[in-house]
Amino acid sequence: MTKDTLGQPNAAAPLPPAIELIGISKAFGPVQANKDISMTVAKGAIHGIVGENGAGKSTLMSILYGFYKADSGSVNINGVPTEINDSHDAIAAGIGMVHQHFMLVDTFTVLENVILGAEDGPLLKPSMKKARKELKRLADEYELDVDPDAIVGKISVGLQQRVEILKALYRQADILILDEPTGVLTPSEADHLFRILKNLKEQGKTIVLITHKLREIMDVTDTVSVMRRGKMTATIQTNTTSPADLAEAMVGRRVMMEVTKSPAIIGETVMEIKNLIVKDNQGVERLKNISFELKRGEVLGIAGVAGNGQTELLEVLGGIRPATSGEVFMKGESIDLTHKANAQQRRQRGIGHVPEDRHARGLVMPFMTWENTAFGYHNEPEFRGKLGLANQKAMFQDALGKMERFDIRPPLPRLIASSFSGGNQQKIVLAREIERNPDVLLIGQPTRGVDIGAIEFIHQQIIELRDAGKAILLISVELDEIQALSDRILVMFDGIIQGERLPDETDKSELGLLMAGIDPETQK
Repeated sequence: MTKDTLGQPNAAAPLPPAIELIGISKAFGPVQANKDISMTVAKGAIHGIVGENGAGKSTLMSILYGFYKADSGSVNINGVPTEINDSHDAIAAGIGMVHQHFMLVDTFTVLENVILGAEDGPLLKPSMKKARKELKRLADEYELDVDPDAIVGKISVGLQQRVEILKALYRQADILILDEPTGVLTPSEADHLFRILKNLKEQGKTIVLITHKLREIMDVTDTVSVMRRGKMTATIQTNTTSPADLAEAMVGRRVMMEVTKSPAIIGETVMEIKNLIVKDNQGVERLKNISFELKRGEVLGIAGVAGNGQTELLEVLGGIRPATSGEVFMKGESIDLTHKANAQQRRQRGIGHVPEDRHARGLVMPFMTWENTAFGYHNEPEFRGKLGLANQKAMFQDALGKMERFDIRPPLPRLIASSFSGGNQQKIVLAREIERNPDVLLIGQPTRGVDIGAIEFIHQQIIELRDAGKAILLISVELDEIQALSDRILVMFDGIIQGERLPDETDKSELGLLMAGIDPETQK
């Protein structure tokens, strides 16, 4: 209780907001990423931020964390005007951030990553001893169990994310920003993360959650702000809205929340995989005698927890990795599976490939968009000029058309790939591969980091290819996506095909058991 000027008791004065952003603007050359944004986040709340790819969400939070400097506007933290010039200022103000792509040193232990940059002095031993004790306390308090001596590069993605959260908490963060935190998590890992976030909230922490997944917003947040094209359009109580209303606020139109498709017209086998075995550099079998067929006019979905052979399968079929043994036939003709094979040969055979990791395999990040939309097809006749030289004008015009048709923002073919949001980067890769009209399209994680409006568009493109008689091999950790798009589902576990199901004859529970290597009929 407080007292008024006459000494009479008053109700407790309200706590100031944890975060106040006032008139924030930020431009990158001709691109206005944030336009006069104001936003308030209550102390001890979980506050969601949603918006289309390129809406400016990550830029806004990067300003709050000191990665970028706003062109104009101001920031208050806990009611106090705060100048944030870099991440050191943000950490000093009690702000921590878990980025979409983790900032960890793979060869360091968990403990070494946590104290990196936060050492108490030139001697590491006292810092390590203190950190080990504090890590144990934090792990117990917030359900963030992870082995402090484990090498980060050898633990799961879900555990790596816990390390990032532990880093922030070790630096005494009271405000935690998470940028697309479930983009690389399995459903069970995502559920565990949400339990952690709710636990953090109960302990008085403030959480800002950037996500495209509206189910997550509805399940875990107290309030949600909607951004569109660099502007803040609304901030509302989550329990007063719905996924459909949020989707409409994000994209400015009603969005189909479910995939609509006609029954598949299945044709002949276009690709056949027989007894495929792949060993990694350490001699460990990643694919163990895999066999299946892919037919025209179908979407064959492969479900599974990341790291169970899906990546190796895509890389072999896409010509990126050799097989140890086995055979693959395309339209009845054998495909080279040796180290002499390459992705170019696959394209010539009518196989398109949207890789799982757009940064490592799908794009050359420092190159311009018009170059990235032509890569792999740059020797096609329409892209060759006089004397066999590249026709850059034709590539540029081709990129303009792709950017328009796939709504890639901003529509600037000369902008380098790294300047786009993750979702727009994904659309660049999809546009390049889908518009070549392949007989077989290999797709890994097609909508990872993509907003709800773009998801609807990408799903439509996949179904249109399928209805045109193309064969689609779809790999996704999103069970909703697998069930919605697939005509058949294969489940992979530990390098084998654990089971095959039809979408309308199974459910997430059964698929989840198969993904864990358990036979639902015997529970073993």
